[in-house]
Amino acid sequence: MFLDFMSEVEGLLNAALDRCGYKVEKGANNLGLELSPHSDLASSVAFRLAPVAKKSPVAIAREIHQALSDNFSYVQKVELSGPYLNFFMSQKFLNSVLQEALADNAWTGRMKEKVIVEHTSANPDGPLHVGHIRNSVIGDTLVRILRRAGCTVDAQYYVNDMGRQEAMVVVGCDHFQLDGSKPDHAIAKVYIAANRLMETNPEIKVEADGVIQRYEAGDEETVSKIESAIKYAISGIEQTLHRMNIRHDSYHWESQFVRKGDVSEILALLEKTGLTEYEDGAFQLDLTQYGFEKKMVLKRANGTSLYITRDLAYHRWKSLNSDRSVDVLGADHKLVSGQLCTALRLLDVREPEVVIFEFVSLPTGSMSTRKGKFISADELLDEVEKQAYEEVRLRRPGESEQFLRVVAAQVAAGAVRYDVVKVSPDKATTFDWKQALDFEKLSAPFIQYSHARACSILRKGEDSLKAEAGQDGEKAPAQTDLTELLRGENEIALIKKIAEFDLVIDRAARELKPHQLATYARELAESFNLFYRYSPVLDAEPRLRQARLALAGAARNALRTTLETLGIDALETM
Repeated sequence: MFLDFMSEVEGLLNAALDRCGYKVEKGANNLGLELSPHSDLASSVAFRLAPVAKKSPVAIAREIHQALSDNFSYVQKVELSGPYLNFFMSQKFLNSVLQEALADNAWTGRMKEKVIVEHTSANPDGPLHVGHIRNSVIGDTLVRILRRAGCTVDAQYYVNDMGRQEAMVVVGCDHFQLDGSKPDHAIAKVYIAANRLMETNPEIKVEADGVIQRYEAGDEETVSKIESAIKYAISGIEQTLHRMNIRHDSYHWESQFVRKGDVSEILALLEKTGLTEYEDGAFQLDLTQYGFEKKMVLKRANGTSLYITRDLAYHRWKSLNSDRSVDVLGADHKLVSGQLCTALRLLDVREPEVVIFEFVSLPTGSMSTRKGKFISADELLDEVEKQAYEEVRLRRPGESEQFLRVVAAQVAAGAVRYDVVKVSPDKATTFDWKQALDFEKLSAPFIQYSHARACSILRKGEDSLKAEAGQDGEKAPAQTDLTELLRGENEIALIKKIAEFDLVIDRAARELKPHQLATYARELAESFNLFYRYSPVLDAEPRLRQARLALAGAARNALRTTLETLGIDALETM
């Protein structure tokens, strides 16, 4: 769609530049192509050429414009506007957009990379809290965007099974009984209880240290205890993730990289850099020349490895098994992430692409799992679902209880996901369920309702067509002629907005910015609603009605695909 239009513009510009004798390096959009309010696509390439050519951008743009071929297909015209070259879409292109959007296999991406995306990876010592949600939603949305772009993606959860937290879970299970609550919540209770006990009984710390040493040594009883506790906790975490349409493809445990010898290899390779040293028995990596004041401890004095050491081994494995690897990490991981990437460079290992996000918060404050002060993701989802139920019940009072509950759950999950992902990851945000559930404003329910409205129009349109079947009247327009009838401002604007989907996906996949798709979803829903308001579909005369029904169908498909890529249910009625 839009990428085809852009490709033709790139070809026209490159050919014109060759005729003028100008050289522009390929890639990274050196042609200066951007969406513009003054055209469908604008080029600012003249500004880039001016310093080298020692001419004004206006003069260069004029030369390029004169050298452009008139052999257009998807381009209707090219206008000169000072130093800018403005490109406009042809009716042929708009018609191709409409036809493609009506097809079942629309929006199949062109990227063919193998990508690993690691997200969530919360310690299995309790339930996910509100802070984890942003990690999970950003990560899962990136997975969906990359898949839509054509990539093969493995969504991975990295299990911290060798840290002190997990040792304290085992100690907690040895001293306290698991209750019958949701598994991750039950684990959190014994973990918190063990930490409280340690405050008055120092032997608990010694006990935990022993668990860490025995587990790393492969003691069968300790391995069995830790694996059992982790799997139990993760089963509860998965339940929460599934409520938000989030699933992982594979789980990778820290211990596998210790048991297979990967960590030992990493330590030996780092020692060869000449930057390692022993201090008080601990093996450390000195990265001060790279701007890090604190030395990176790789192995404790008692011989056990640290999280960062095992993480290095995991990232080397990821680099060998993918074309791209992506880490989604909270802002509190900036320092450690920087150290990790520096160490990987020393090992000549491809670094991950790191998406750092600021935290999402609620007015309730602290979320420390160790102290037992946090708002769990389950509590948040329960509250939002409760409020969503009331909204749906007010709008659909005659529906069954089952309908209300199902739709409320889908609306609530969508509201949470959209409210989290609509903000750029590098900006902090506060979740406000009232805004998130506002059907009238720019929220997930607003977008879901736009899709449901399109479905309703199409159902009624099909019914009217069936009723008219066999009656005399004008023939419906041929598919190739549809855009000849769709000449209204809002109709053309909707077609163009539908066309942008593959461009948004391509950029979001390359730049790892999922909020771009959330912004597009809102704009698409707004564009559809303007079309619906000012271009009557069912009351139009037969030929125009058929064309507008086709556009409603294309919009429905675009809205559905956009919502699905955001991990939000595309409801057909609500």
